[in-house]
Amino acid sequence: MNFPLSVLDLAWVTQGHSAAETFEHSAALAQEVEKLGYTRYWLAEHHNMEGVASTATSVLIGYIASSTKSIRVGSGGIMLPNHAPLIVAEQFGTLATLYPDRIDLGLGRAPGTDALTAHALRRDQAAVMDFEGNIRELQRYFSEDNKNASVRAIPAEGANIPIWVLGSSIDSAYLAAAMGLPYAFAAHFAPAQLSEALRIYRENFQPKNGSKPKTIVCVNVICADDDHSASILATSFKKLFLGIITGKRSKLAPPVDDPDFMDPLEEAALLQMTRYSFVGGPEKVQKELQEFIRLTQADELMVSTPVYDPAARTRSYQLLRGLDL
Repeated sequence: MNFPLSVLDLAWVTQGHSAAETFEHSAALAQEVEKLGYTRYWLAEHHNMEGVASTATSVLIGYIASSTKSIRVGSGGIMLPNHAPLIVAEQFGTLATLYPDRIDLGLGRAPGTDALTAHALRRDQAAVMDFEGNIRELQRYFSEDNKNASVRAIPAEGANIPIWVLGSSIDSAYLAAAMGLPYAFAAHFAPAQLSEALRIYRENFQPKNGSKPKTIVCVNVICADDDHSASILATSFKKLFLGIITGKRSKLAPPVDDPDFMDPLEEAALLQMTRYSFVGGPEKVQKELQEFIRLTQADELMVSTPVYDPAARTRSYQLLRGLDL
């Protein structure tokens, strides 16, 4: 049995191309990974970033779901403090009605943007402090028991929408465990507390309605036919994350045929942020991922592949699915 693999898509806009082309590439990739047997295709909410087009996340989820037939489609995640739980329930209830048993709702507590944009987004500045309360409000709207309430989310009541808690710290691990919910950790950009967060989640898990602990770990993977080709593709990824570190964000740039284009200080800072990135040919990536899965005991890997060329990105997912994990 193949190890469960999924896709995280931020709808990266590449230099020289438009958001419309990005959406077309995402739909084509979703169709391909569906054929390959990937488990789910998640889209992430980010704002005020020129190179990220997944701002209206629920709209884009609908587009991807309409372009595919069986793969689960969801959010990785919806940044809940930015939205009224009622609105999220209505949107995802609608999605689940249109695409039954295919919609996931991953929830995060971060704003997914800078402080100024976060202020412009938030309906309630206190909402960020009550992540658990907002999740419980959502659960109430999804419950069939809410049909007698004064405020109802139509058509969300009774919808089969798995809720995942997303996180990059131990706080989210404690919350997911206490609520008996599945947990997805963002190791692709926040690796520091991965091991501790997974340990806390598993040791403190409180089953709810028969639930069991379940984990997804998100990592970066760039796989090509050989190590050198992959290292060249990864220069776009390195430029992207270096821009995030320095605050000089831009669209995803073409690769350069110089894997050592960064100075040592830049490289050190980048490695801290992207420790769990697996770059290379199939043999190298397989060996490293096998060890990573053994160490983390993750139930599923979600893979982000920030590669400039859509064909090379698709090729990476094809090679990855062919590995013995």
